[in-house]
Amino acid sequence: MAEASRDSDRAQDQEVITAAMLVIGNEILSGRTQDANINYLAKTMTEIGVRLSEARVVPDQEAIVVEAVNDLRRRYAYLFTSGGIGPTHDDITVDCIAKAFGVPVIEHPEARRILEDFYGEQLTEARLRMARAPEGASLVINPVSGAPGLRIENVYIFAGVPRIFRGMVDGIAGELRTGAKLLSQTIVVQSPESVLAGLLLETQSNHPDVEIGSYPFQRPGGFGVSVVLRSIDANRLSQCRTTLVAALRQTGHVFEDSTPTGA
Repeated sequence: MAEASRDSDRAQDQEVITAAMLVIGNEILSGRTQDANINYLAKTMTEIGVRLSEARVVPDQEAIVVEAVNDLRRRYAYLFTSGGIGPTHDDITVDCIAKAFGVPVIEHPEARRILEDFYGEQLTEARLRMARAPEGASLVINPVSGAPGLRIENVYIFAGVPRIFRGMVDGIAGELRTGAKLLSQTIVVQSPESVLAGLLLETQSNHPDVEIGSYPFQRPGGFGVSVVLRSIDANRLSQCRTTLVAALRQTGHVFEDSTPTGA
């Protein structure tokens, strides 16, 4: 039994759990509002061992939202949406997700109770719209402004306001099934990206299990590249780093080598 348990733990350590994010809102696409939620979700998921593999931004158009929800929820272990669950006429996310699942929209009794407690006599018909939910959905606590988020199967439906979104993400992070954590190593090279291209290609070919990203920058004094190595396997990450560092030294590049951290 102990051996089986260790095998199970090792398998979980190597399993990659994926997620996607769907940002819903014309205001993002118009440039009126700058999204901050993708970055927060990506960092949080990386820390706990979930890989945010895709982020998509769509307008407030039912057909587009429904298609995106059905595509992403089937391709990834989790789908997180942000935006479109407020009290106004253009907040259509709940209706779209209900349609994607083929269920009606209901007034969730617990959500109504939460809104009644939060707003008291100021609970208007518009605010009561925030108690609407796809049938079968459960609530996600909103620690900031009362109106809850929702979950139906593997889809989490969150508000777009960054402070509220962050509170909801933090609240559910501990309940997610997690897998291998992505580790990273960054090497900052004081050379133009074009000069490093061949060396990085060779390193990538010899270490296919390590992702190698090349991110150029310009600083006073010239151009450089932050080379980021990522892997779920600490040993392979270390081997790739050792190979690259040796190659950089051999070819006379000036660089700074960081210590491994979370990606």
